[in-house]
Amino acid sequence: MKRPFVPGLLAAALLLAGCSTQEPLQRPALEVPEHFKEAANLSADAGLWVPARTGLAGAAAPVPRRWWELYDDATLNQLQAQAQSGSPTLAQAAARVRSAQAAVDSSRASMFPTLGATGSGSRARTGGGTYSNSSGENVARGGSINNTYSLGLNASWELDLWGRVSGAVSASEASAEASRFDLAAARLSLEASVAQTYFSLRAAEAQQRLLKETLAAYEQSWQLTINRYRSGVVSSADVAQAESQYKSTQAQWIESQSTRAQLEHALAALLGKAPADFSLADTGVLPTPPRVPAMLPSQLLEQRPDIASAQRSAAAANAQVGVARAAYFPSLTLSATAGYRNSTLSDLLSLPNLFWSLGPSLALTLFDGGARSAAVESARAQLDLASANYRQTVITALQEVEDNLVAAGSLTEELKAQTEAAAAARKALTVTSNQYKAGIVAYLNVLSAQTTVLSAERNLIDLRNQRLAAVNTLLKNVAGNWDEAVSAD
Repeated sequence: MKRPFVPGLLAAALLLAGCSTQEPLQRPALEVPEHFKEAANLSADAGLWVPARTGLAGAAAPVPRRWWELYDDATLNQLQAQAQSGSPTLAQAAARVRSAQAAVDSSRASMFPTLGATGSGSRARTGGGTYSNSSGENVARGGSINNTYSLGLNASWELDLWGRVSGAVSASEASAEASRFDLAAARLSLEASVAQTYFSLRAAEAQQRLLKETLAAYEQSWQLTINRYRSGVVSSADVAQAESQYKSTQAQWIESQSTRAQLEHALAALLGKAPADFSLADTGVLPTPPRVPAMLPSQLLEQRPDIASAQRSAAAANAQVGVARAAYFPSLTLSATAGYRNSTLSDLLSLPNLFWSLGPSLALTLFDGGARSAAVESARAQLDLASANYRQTVITALQEVEDNLVAAGSLTEELKAQTEAAAAARKALTVTSNQYKAGIVAYLNVLSAQTTVLSAERNLIDLRNQRLAAVNTLLKNVAGNWDEAVSAD
């Protein structure tokens, strides 16, 4: 009578294969606000931010390619292209993506049977032992020399009854997705850093040009004061004051040269080049920041790759909890072996020498001193950590947008006020200079007016750079997506 043990065990295994220790991923609870707190601070020129849809999507939208073209700066476009191909940071992130994908392929291989081949040949002598003859002497019995040859195939397959293997695959796939989002986040961060360093460099050039022009004006005032001193109109104190103003401004100009050089070195490092191999022509022209359009906070959260990476990391940690729980259940492995074995190599591949075996094996750990429960607790702790990191990433994203919304709005108003202040300072300097030439006021009034103009002009450049930085950071916060379709125009 044939025993139905193996077929019955296989049938039971197939039924149990539908069982799983994996738990569905519970996305961390997080309330998304319906609107940004600082949206009201934006002026009409900066755009209006409309109410949000609540909830988060499961994956990030792709980061737009070449989002920096919104600045309409050809040099910036060239720098970004060089950074994409030469940045070591991006190369590192790309290597991590390849490593994560290889881990996925490795874990998927566990879902399939493994097949191996063996072949061996040996020659051995077996001892015959000793025996006592009729005279009572120990006599050695002659041994034999034997040859053994074998050739075979073996296969094994662990049935995924409790989702241990599939859980490991899910965890590695989620980790690989997180790595891909990390690469997108690294690319976005690099692009924003290149843009901001470029803006700061142009601002340093503008400061340098302003100081150089101011030095020329101060030199004329200094020479005028010397001439008036020689004519006996003013005292030597006026000459000393003019000289002091010129020299202090010259020191500021030298410092601006150093700042510009350091920013050029930083830009070279971002591009993956040695500072000695990189130079940028001096223009002193800052680009115009793009207008801030309307944007939905829920879209913001869907677009950011760092948030998507945190979410996929939580999914990987959740899958690892199921893998750890599966260790409580038995593992079933199907094994098969077939081959030929004989003492003569020429007759090895003949039917009488065939051997085979087929059967399942069941393994269950009965006592491990608490190792499995500790592994489950560790996996749950990692899941809690990943969930908390996900929530923190979202909260930080909202804070960054709020900060740069208020910065973009206030800097726009500051820039208008500072432009008017600089114009008034220049007008006051013209009047004071004419009065000094006419002998109505002392040279100290001219010095004060000149200092005010220089300070106002430098503050104007700083504000333009700060506004560029705020808009650039806001672009980074929304993953480069300027959605004109929802603009309030």
